[in-house]
Amino acid sequence: MSDETPRTIGILTSGGDCSGLNAVIRAVVHRAIHGYGWRVLGIEDGTVGLIVRPVRFQELTLRFFTGDILRLGGTILGTRNTGDPFDFLMPDGTRLDRSDDFIAGYRELGLDGLLGVGGDGSLKILHRLAVKGGLNFIGIPKTIDNDVAKTEMSVGFSTAVSTAVDALDRLQPTAASHERVMVLEVMGRDAGHIALYAGIAGGADVILIPEIPYDINKVAEKLKSLHDQGRDHALVVCSEAAHEVSGVQTAAQTDRGGVKYGGVGHALGAKIAELTGAETRVTVLGHVQRGGVPNAQDRITASAFGVRAVDLLAEGVTGRMVAWQHRQIVDVSLDDVTHHSRPVDRSETLVQTARGLGISLGD
Repeated sequence: MSDETPRTIGILTSGGDCSGLNAVIRAVVHRAIHGYGWRVLGIEDGTVGLIVRPVRFQELTLRFFTGDILRLGGTILGTRNTGDPFDFLMPDGTRLDRSDDFIAGYRELGLDGLLGVGGDGSLKILHRLAVKGGLNFIGIPKTIDNDVAKTEMSVGFSTAVSTAVDALDRLQPTAASHERVMVLEVMGRDAGHIALYAGIAGGADVILIPEIPYDINKVAEKLKSLHDQGRDHALVVCSEAAHEVSGVQTAAQTDRGGVKYGGVGHALGAKIAELTGAETRVTVLGHVQRGGVPNAQDRITASAFGVRAVDLLAEGVTGRMVAWQHRQIVDVSLDDVTHHSRPVDRSETLVQTARGLGISLGD
């Protein structure tokens, strides 16, 4: 290794939590220590850990990573989805640009490189910080929505889908027993990947996603056709940001001035009952999809991402994100990632698969 090879690296988790984050941290520590003899510092509470003084961190050694860490949901480092250093909320309610404090925290710890595990929003902020401060930074994609650009898979998505499928497997028997239409609302703020994957795997009759505005009358027609065929129950899966062709979404303002989606499931249930006469019940999974033990796929994805991210720093690479493409780990420019997202493409394979199975997408 050259003298310029990083010797002490940091890792932080940023944005909403999901299953598989601890598997990433574990992989980074194992690769850094076993492969290169480096120190690894875990930054606590996302970007906040490098902003506050004293800096919040812990040295991560192999003794932390017994067999249970791989299986734990959440993140042992903590995370925040409200700690934008460029627009940091102070205790008195004011907002300040504290990006210089973040950069100074990186310098104070003597970091030679930083790994950030985050979704599209977090990675955009972290990349901007790295560019401003000249920091060696590698991004690792995680989000249950699976909407980070340039990667086919993000950490947390597979477990979220499995959770939704498990819910459908439990709802179907009770739907059949009581002759009801069961509506399952899943997460999906900007993209409908969870609803699409889970709906196909769980045998849904209707899947509604934000990328394909729905006509409630066509949804009702689908459910009536099932009844005409002799079926007295049905499953409907909808993303929280699904909306009618009118463009109106079911959402509410948050206390921070943002938009909080949700409630579309109950609105759908009421309209379905009105138009079809069917008895409906609504289940909203919410944050259940973020928690729990990561499944095998998320553990594998997380492990591969963590190892490759460390290797990139060892190669002197910066400003990149590890990604899953065509069954391989690659790295892509963060400039390309942070200016795009990856919504469901109407022409993609799973959309066509759903249509081929006779599933209504509401259009």
